[in-house]
Amino acid sequence: MILLENKRLQFDYEIIDTFEAGMYLEGWEVKSLRAKHGNLKSAWVKIINGEVFLENFQIPPWPYASGVQDRDRPKKLLLKKNEIEKIQTKLNEKGRTVAPTKIFTSKRHIKCEIIIGKGRKKYEKRQVLKERSMDKEARKALKNH
Repeated sequence: MILLENKRLQFDYEIIDTFEAGMYLEGWEVKSLRAKHGNLKSAWVKIINGEVFLENFQIPPWPYASGVQDRDRPKKLLLKKNEIEKIQTKLNEKGRTVAPTKIFTSKRHIKCEIIIGKGRKKYEKRQVLKERSMDKEARKALKNH
């Protein structure tokens, strides 16, 4: 079940590769995410010393939790070593970025889908919009006949 999604990323970036990563979260963060509270729009992925972190991913505090709630702490993403190396090598290429697209549940775990993407230029975005509208019109025409 999808909890949070950043659909804008599919428009702004040409997706090269996707990865599914587990997340290291605290209890109140899990409860808040299961209630579909959070903001992925300004989040990005950073690799530090061979570990992957989700930066600037904001989860509002769970109102019924007690104790200190650090909402700005980077969330650690759990990936295999060869996946981290693959991400690192693709990031070294010019114009590549890593960003989260979805937060979802898989069985009882909360996972994050991250993409490696290449930024689109303005004219490429216009072309994508044209193609989408043409596809939509074609589907409408087929549906009517």
